[in-house]
Amino acid sequence: MELQNMKRTIFFLLFLLSLSSGARGQKNHTYEVGKNLEIFNRLYRVLDEYYVDTLDPGKRIPDAIQYMLEGLDPYTEYIPADDKRNLEAMTTGKYAGIGAMIRYYKEKDRCVVSEPYEGMPAALAGVRAGDVILSIAGIDTGEKGNRPTDEYVASVSNQLRGDPGTSFVLEVERPGEKAPLRFEVHRASVTVPAVPYYAMVTDSTGYICLTTYTRGCADQVLKAMQELKQQGAKSLILDLRDNGGGLAIEAVDLVNLFVPKGKLILSMKGRFKETDQKYISRHNPADVQIPLVVLVNGHSASSSEITCGALQDLDRAVVMGERTYGKGLVQQPHELPHGAVLKLTTSHYYIPSGRCIQALDYSRRAESGEAYRTPDSLTRVFHTEQGREVRDGGGVTPDVSSPADTLPNLIYYLRASDCFMDYCTQYRNSHESIGDAQNFTLTDADWEDFKQVVQKSDFTYDRQTFKALQELRRMARSEGYAQSTQAEFDALEKKLSHDLSYDLEQNRKQIQRDLEAEIATRYYYKHGFYASFLRHDKTLHEAVALLRSPERYKSILRKP
Repeated sequence: MELQNMKRTIFFLLFLLSLSSGARGQKNHTYEVGKNLEIFNRLYRVLDEYYVDTLDPGKRIPDAIQYMLEGLDPYTEYIPADDKRNLEAMTTGKYAGIGAMIRYYKEKDRCVVSEPYEGMPAALAGVRAGDVILSIAGIDTGEKGNRPTDEYVASVSNQLRGDPGTSFVLEVERPGEKAPLRFEVHRASVTVPAVPYYAMVTDSTGYICLTTYTRGCADQVLKAMQELKQQGAKSLILDLRDNGGGLAIEAVDLVNLFVPKGKLILSMKGRFKETDQKYISRHNPADVQIPLVVLVNGHSASSSEITCGALQDLDRAVVMGERTYGKGLVQQPHELPHGAVLKLTTSHYYIPSGRCIQALDYSRRAESGEAYRTPDSLTRVFHTEQGREVRDGGGVTPDVSSPADTLPNLIYYLRASDCFMDYCTQYRNSHESIGDAQNFTLTDADWEDFKQVVQKSDFTYDRQTFKALQELRRMARSEGYAQSTQAEFDALEKKLSHDLSYDLEQNRKQIQRDLEAEIATRYYYKHGFYASFLRHDKTLHEAVALLRSPERYKSILRKP
């Protein structure tokens, strides 16, 4: 009895000690915060008063804030009041302006319209992709010169935006036209659709592409699904490839379209209890039976992973494609003084099986500064409702792997190049129509014209084989083999010499597909792009084949 009382006394004393230690630790933490903030405040005031040059507080202090945040995770961001509307546009999909994307155009050292949106002010006024912006409301936008490209493009973009209902004259230079063109553009509230395309891909299979999780996107998917079912859809393909996410509640509502009311879809757990939340499907579903395939890739992240991961955990859909990005972190906006916002990572999220798919641990970093990645060997096993094994710690692994074709550097450089855009602009301005986008193809003569445009430009690209050879030369020198291998390396380098015409021909099939999709966009906007691009989509065709095999589909999900 005495021993038991002694144990209780020791336990009680240890408990009090832990409370005291915790309070002391919190007190020390609070003291350190206050001390260092006081030092920073005093340091800046001394600099401001005595430094040899006048400091710009609007730049210096935000730079210090950004430096501090860089040591955390890439999703915790300081957003100045001037950029707040960009955050609102990202979450709502709405902004006020002309409804067009712009980019820098090196040849003219100015901005060019790269994509006007269908039915929006720029398109309604007659503005086309490839139009070089000269002036806005009579004010010359000027050349970029030595200004940073991002800063220059942002300044032109800000001039194009404004209050809905206001109008201005946009002056552009259009290739093929002798004189500048002027368009009266009426600004409007622009909504970028989260579902830019949906269509029947077979007599019984509907396809829906969701590109972002802005407010109301689940309703857009529902509307598309209802229309496709009216057209005869008996199965669906939901494309989340390259979808970087957005609002988590929209992912919950999207999953709810396909699962019964009352299902746990998402849990959030943070450092403090007040950040913990659970999300249950709260609406009656649209269809709990229709066969569903979800397409994903390495750029599917955040809310996309909530959607595909929850549907996988609940055995409601077959996930197909490539392993997703692995973003299992949740951000909340916190209002700051003077209209600024801190987008702050507050918690991890967990999908129905209980797993978190976060791939990187930003609290642990290598000497290089890179965040620690959980190796596959250390991931843990969880189980779906039907008992299928799934894992945490590295994105969502598809039920059916369908890797995208590996593309050479040439393709990526071409897609981003001015010469690629120049050819598409030239084609659009010299052809009134192209017929049906789904059946549009370039002729051999068109291909030769494109090659001429590229070869006459200053287009360059990095060749992976050449870079690998240079690395091999370096290793040979470090190991003492440079002299004995020089002749072989020189011969190999000669064989790998830059031959643009050869490289273009070797990759003609993919390049031509990209050109046809971009040209179709010039005539039919996003609808034209998808109608052209998807006809060659290997993963989409594999999804269609799976849905045509009900037994295989059910066996993957272990459905009776």
